[in-house]
Amino acid sequence: MTKTWPAVAGTPRPSPLSDDRPPRTGGARLAVCAALAALLAGCAMGPDYVRPTVNSGVQFKEAAGWKAAEPRDDVRRGPWWEVFGDPELSRLMAQVETANQTIAQAEAQYRQALATVQATRAGQFPTLSGSASATRSGTGTSSSTTTNSSGVVISQGGSQSIRNQYSMSATASWEADLWGRIRRSIEADTASAQASAANLANAHLSAQAELARNYFQLRIMDEQQRLLETTIKVYERSLRLNENRYAVGVSAKAEIAQARTQLESTRAQAVDLRWQRAQLEHAIAILAGQPPSEFSLAPTEFRAMLPAIPVGLPSELLERRPDIAAAERQVQAANARIGVAKAAYFPSLTLSASLGYRSSQFSDWLTAPARFWSLGPSLAAPLFDAGLRRAQTRQAEATYDQQVAAYRQTVLSALGEVENYLSQLRVMEEEQAVQQRALDAARESLRLTTNQFESGLIDYLSVVTVQTSALSNERTALSLLGNRLTASVNLIAALGGGWHADALASKQDGAKADTATQ
Repeated sequence: MTKTWPAVAGTPRPSPLSDDRPPRTGGARLAVCAALAALLAGCAMGPDYVRPTVNSGVQFKEAAGWKAAEPRDDVRRGPWWEVFGDPELSRLMAQVETANQTIAQAEAQYRQALATVQATRAGQFPTLSGSASATRSGTGTSSSTTTNSSGVVISQGGSQSIRNQYSMSATASWEADLWGRIRRSIEADTASAQASAANLANAHLSAQAELARNYFQLRIMDEQQRLLETTIKVYERSLRLNENRYAVGVSAKAEIAQARTQLESTRAQAVDLRWQRAQLEHAIAILAGQPPSEFSLAPTEFRAMLPAIPVGLPSELLERRPDIAAAERQVQAANARIGVAKAAYFPSLTLSASLGYRSSQFSDWLTAPARFWSLGPSLAAPLFDAGLRRAQTRQAEATYDQQVAAYRQTVLSALGEVENYLSQLRVMEEEQAVQQRALDAARESLRLTTNQFESGLIDYLSVVTVQTSALSNERTALSLLGNRLTASVNLIAALGGGWHADALASKQDGAKADTATQ
């Protein structure tokens, strides 16, 4: 008996060859599954990211008397070292930017992070693979023996099975991101890439600051060396003067011994400065990416320029410091990985399809009878894991708490650094003013004492005491100048490489653009 189907507008009747079955609805089911997957794709497990709050204070405690930071479009944001007005320092900075190996490592890590984002983002798209093979296989030879009733062999025979197999296929599969696992992974890897960009900026800043500190210390040593060489010449004249006075019986031999002791002691100080300068020169060579044996920095006239460094608000430091930016991006990455861990509780839906040809005869390989295909969804979910997913979720939440604490600690440390260097520079400025008065008094005392000695009013021991005090004050003044220059570099580095938020903001925007295009 043949079944009949009611006529429905827009629905064709079944063909007589349909074997009395209703039309197939596999395509409709797949369409429904795809629509459902698209609907669920709007979901993403885990909390949305909110930047952790941190108390940065209203203003710096030690900022009293400092000029407030103001945007100035005519000032270049990048090369902060130019505020010191030293062309040689700028030349060395250019070498650090291109040849420093620590920066090269950070740059490679940044490129690696960008590639990771690209690899994770690829999970949102279908994968297509193809294969082709041709095999020839066979079984071992088997033998058989036939005998009659008397046990006489009538016949013997053997056979071997050989088979060819030709196959060509293409397979496509796509995992629907129902619960946002892939999107949260992309969010986490993107935040990590932005943290890597901030680490790269921090590597630049650290290398630049280290170079500036070493450079200024080396130049101060050159000035101390020049001072000692000038002092040695003065002491040599004093020694000759005492020898001449002893020759004519005006002074005692003890005064010659005092003059020679003073001279040789000063020479020893000059020799000691040489190896210290050599160490600084070698450190600069390494920062510039050069072998120390092929690098030299000749002494030159050093005219230090202490910059006036504007200081902004503590809250602005959160946008300027690259290490703070890196720590904050790591918090966002950890937050996104909570969503990745929670998405593991839910089943995954994979849509796959394959099409190909398979035949034992090469001539029939790519013909319709040898064709095969498959199409359908796959739903998979773990039923029992002994608490594995719960433990992974707790681990992700603990990691987030750890990153939040690390972020807040980084902010507090940065605020402390700025306060320390502000206080140090202010105190050093006062100290240098006092030291300058002491130096002026020591120079005047040396002038008066030298005149008295040459007039025969005092012995040379009094001159030696005053000369030693004057030399000590000269070296202290130079050391204090070097300390102020170093503290200025430290403050600029603590402010994130300057006092303009535009510098780091542009770097972060560039990192976001890079990750978005990967």
